[in-house]
Amino acid sequence: MIIIKQKIMILGASELQVPAIKCANNLGLETIVLDYDINAVGKKYASKFYNISTLDYEQVLSVAKKEAINGIITICSDRPMPIIAKVGEQLNLRTISYNTAMKATDKGLMRDALKEHNVPIPRYYKCVNKVDFLEAIDSIGTKCIIKPSNNSGSRGIYLYNGHENLDDIYKYSSSYSTNHCVLVEEYMNGPEVSVEVIVHEEKINIIQITDKITTGNPYFVEMGHTQPSSLSSDIKKEIIQITKGAINALGIKNGPAHVEIKVTSQGPKIVEVGARLGGDHITTDLVPLSTGFNMVDATIKISLGIEPDFNNITSKNAIIRYFNSNSGYLKKIKNLDKAKKIENVVEITILKNINDYVDEITNSNERLGYV
Repeated sequence: MIIIKQKIMILGASELQVPAIKCANNLGLETIVLDYDINAVGKKYASKFYNISTLDYEQVLSVAKKEAINGIITICSDRPMPIIAKVGEQLNLRTISYNTAMKATDKGLMRDALKEHNVPIPRYYKCVNKVDFLEAIDSIGTKCIIKPSNNSGSRGIYLYNGHENLDDIYKYSSSYSTNHCVLVEEYMNGPEVSVEVIVHEEKINIIQITDKITTGNPYFVEMGHTQPSSLSSDIKKEIIQITKGAINALGIKNGPAHVEIKVTSQGPKIVEVGARLGGDHITTDLVPLSTGFNMVDATIKISLGIEPDFNNITSKNAIIRYFNSNSGYLKKIKNLDKAKKIENVVEITILKNINDYVDEITNSNERLGYV
């Protein structure tokens, strides 16, 4: 499908946003791309590039009016979502509401909304200072998850086991929270999945369920994803039901959603809900490989008022694994070309340079690479 004479604004020109820019170009759209980084990798693919922060509402709105855009999106990124929603409301574009955007990017507001709609979640406390934090720890007990209320990519997440220094943990987690609010939650034990969703005119389309591998205690950085999930059909039915409840609770009526769930001994419970595509190549790469469905294409079309084609979704297998290593300097990479020629290997990428220092992985930006 070629879409003639329409403009789409894409917030962000990092590697994560490149699939959106390329997809929009292939649809015949004029791509208006914004990023604070003048050297952002996606700049070269944009029809027009503006060196503007994706979090600067006034400037984003000004460019959107100047360019008379027909749609506005970002993929795999939480922080620009409130800006997109505000611009959408101002210009009557097809975006989520600002209220929904805030619930989907502030974990405290998200938990409150899910609780109000009886969606299964862990016990939690919102802590705006250290006194609140210490009281929450005392209430939940010795094993709990601490996380900033408004960040992503596993930044600032820590598992408290009862013997670590609470001052250090509070300082670590709150440093990643722009509103200085920290959540303390009961620890949920069990396998973790994400559910990849496209909502069109309030109809919730479950595209794929993804099994997750993380580094575990204490930072829980995602190190692998497998599609489709190997969980039983009965558990998957519960996961789908809870996913739909969470999406309705946050008010996501159009666009993508990425719902993270832990399957506990009490049943599936929501970890987080994003009103966006899943990152880590889950939706941009794995979903097309395992289902034949292009979620980036669907997100763009929905932003322009075009219904995606949900027919002919297939069922195959796709995985990504991130490399881990001991701490030290990266000195050599052997047999990379040989590895890329192995059957069914689609891509191998090294995210570090020779002589870079590789440290313990505490967030997703510190991973060495992936296959």
